[in-house]
Amino acid sequence: MSTGLLLRGLAAATLLVVGPAGAPSAPRHATEEGRAGSADSAFVALVTRLSEPGGFFDSDNLISNEASYLHPLGRLRALGTTGGAYLGVGPDQNFSYIAHVRPRIAIIIDIRRDNLLQQLLYKATFSLASTRAEFLALLFGRMPPTDPRALAGATPDRLLDWVEAQPTDAVTAASAQARVLAAVRAIGLPLDARDTATIRRFHAEFIENGPSLRYTSIGRPPRPFYPTYRQLVTEHDLQGRQASFLAREEDYRWLRDFQARGLVVPVVGNLAGDKALPEIARYLRERGDSLSVFYASNVEQYLFRDGIFPRWAENLLQLPRTPRSAVIRSYFGRQWSGPHPNAQPGYFSVQLVQRVDAFAEQWKKGALTDYWALVTEGVEAP
Repeated sequence: MSTGLLLRGLAAATLLVVGPAGAPSAPRHATEEGRAGSADSAFVALVTRLSEPGGFFDSDNLISNEASYLHPLGRLRALGTTGGAYLGVGPDQNFSYIAHVRPRIAIIIDIRRDNLLQQLLYKATFSLASTRAEFLALLFGRMPPTDPRALAGATPDRLLDWVEAQPTDAVTAASAQARVLAAVRAIGLPLDARDTATIRRFHAEFIENGPSLRYTSIGRPPRPFYPTYRQLVTEHDLQGRQASFLAREEDYRWLRDFQARGLVVPVVGNLAGDKALPEIARYLRERGDSLSVFYASNVEQYLFRDGIFPRWAENLLQLPRTPRSAVIRSYFGRQWSGPHPNAQPGYFSVQLVQRVDAFAEQWKKGALTDYWALVTEGVEAP
């Protein structure tokens, strides 16, 4: 019987919430609880302030379908793009960009409320997992390591080998779900029964598929060139370095602390909407922060299709910026006019970096007449 069927069979069971090595979770020190409560209160208020009503996209988008997602890192290093405010769409590929940029705040904006719910799942998992091994064990519903420190220096490949070698059973998987869901609820963001069911469903997908999980679209099977979770975590940048947020323990620890301070803020919003991004711009000015990176994926393709790209351009250019502020875009295969000039051998997706000042100049000149112009005009060399 599959883990998913076992999970459903035990859905009504009362389960012991366990910590590492099967021991009951110890309560946090009162001071830690006070700090977490304060951070979570501010986090909830900010999510509420910045969000707008959600919309629809035909994918759960549990993981990225962009195997090339780490390719922009060398260009960001060359530009000196660090600190400030990071903005991005989608799921956990943002964490790798955030770990590289080391911003003062990160805001993950997506038209789907479900993406906010998935970000809450991640925030809760970070809070419960002091190491990469514990994080992966919780995410995939496996028994945590007896000594998490033993895997502190492990490569991503070895970590995932360890995860896949751990036995799966319904009790362990359901316990992981119970712990994570309890931590989600403790954040304090109001959730209804549908929200809770969505978070459970997302977590069950990770547990059911393990590191073989792929991106899927509603009503369409995964395409063969879509990477698995394992492939994404073990990917390299163009300088040959494994650079995901799970590549090194120190990056994971930094990101975990960043999450604990409520500085990865999920927001429901349309990039071309009239509330979320303008409100984010106001908030960044209040903080005295400027945009460092905006990871837009290939959302602009849909904004052109729907005739609302100009509103997105206005929203982007409202954000406070510096000459180093940059946009990361994704382009897929021959989806427009053919292979992209920056395509890398063996990759169906292409990551593109453009400074926002260059975008502003192209927009002002009227050069961005269609999506192909957008992904080729003023793009930085890889």
